Amino acid sequence: MLVLERGLSVIECFDGHDALSVSEVAQLTGMSRPAARRCLLTLVTLHYATSDGRLFRLAPRVLRLGFSYLSKADLPQILQPALERLSSILNESCSAAVIDGTDVLYIARVATERIISVDLRVGSRLPAYCNAMGRVMLAALPSEQALDILKRTDRIQRTKATLTKLPDLMAELDRVRKQDYSIVRAELELGLLTIAVPIRNSRQEVVAAVNVGGHVERSSSKRLIDETLPKLRKLQAELAPLLRT
Repeated sequence: MLVLERGLSVIECFDGHDALSVSEVAQLTGMSRPAARRCLLTLVTLHYATSDGRLFRLAPRVLRLGFSYLSKADLPQILQPALERLSSILNESCSAAVIDGTDVLYIARVATERIISVDLRVGSRLPAYCNAMGRVMLAALPSEQALDILKRTDRIQRTKATLTKLPDLMAELDRVRKQDYSIVRAELELGLLTIAVPIRNSRQEVVAAVNVGGHVERSSSKRLIDETLPKLRKLQAELAPLLRT
């Protein structure tokens, strides 16, 4: 099991990196250099990675690990067409995500434009603490569990507006829990304004979140509440009967 854990850690450390050396992988994973090298060479042997002798890159075969989940999961298949309809109505980028550790993991997305420096797509990850979808999903958890996740999070001050202190974040989660939506303005990245709502199944369990994002120059929190939130509420109601587990 330790070998499997190390191999998955090596794969995950490539997130955001096109190519890495053995030393860089060792640093990112906390492994020794020889252990990192053994893992990388094993991945090359299994065709999950390639190497030019110095740098290592993930190979397309790695996609099987994600698509094996996505191809069998009902959630992305149900959410994707719903996002496409919502995006066509609002003419804005829309995304759906689940919480995974301290991050949100994107499972469906429709992009009308690139509104963030990171090229978001299915499989992308962003920190939950400063993300509207992350906050609605954290707010759905018991307070002790949400606090534990925040404590384990590297709460970077990404902009001047980013909430990083635990009391501030817990107070915000309490507000999100009461209003059942989250608006995040320029905390993840300057110029980005997003609103998100939790998505519940037929048993009223939060299974995902959906957001609508755009630039602060062409929208406002009031406009999101007045115009976008009612459409997100309608989406919540339409999806619940379809999500039975």
